[in-house]
Amino acid sequence: MLTLSRTQKRFMDEILSTLEKILEQRKSATADNSYVASLYNQGTDKILDKISEESAEVIKAAKEEGNDKIIHEVADLWFHTLVLLRHKNISIKEIETELMRRFGVSGHAEKSARTKSNEEKSS
Repeated sequence: MLTLSRTQKRFMDEILSTLEKILEQRKSATADNSYVASLYNQGTDKILDKISEESAEVIKAAKEEGNDKIIHEVADLWFHTLVLLRHKNISIKEIETELMRRFGVSGHAEKSARTKSNEEKSS
C-alpha cells in the first residue's frame, strides 16, 4: 500500500481544485505551448470528441483490461471532463453542490423527479 506524507495527502485532498486552477490558467496560454489551450482553441466539439474517445476507452478497459488500465482511462476521462467544465465556466463547486443535493436521495426517486420536471417543462 502506498504511504503518503502529510503534504502529499493535503495535495491529494485538493487535486481537483488545483487542477481546476491550472486548467483556468491554460485559457491564456497559446495553443502551441499547451495541449489544454489547443483544446480550448478548437472549441466545445473538439473537447466533446475527446470525452467521447476517453469514454470508449474506459468501456474497452472495463471489458478487456485490468484495474490499472481502467484507472488510467478514467483519469483521462475525468481530466477531459474538467477541461469541458472550465471551457464552459462551470466550477467544480457547482458539480459538488449538485452531488450534495442528490446525496441521500434514492437514484430512482431522483430520476423520477427529473423526468416529471422535464415533462412539466415540455407542457
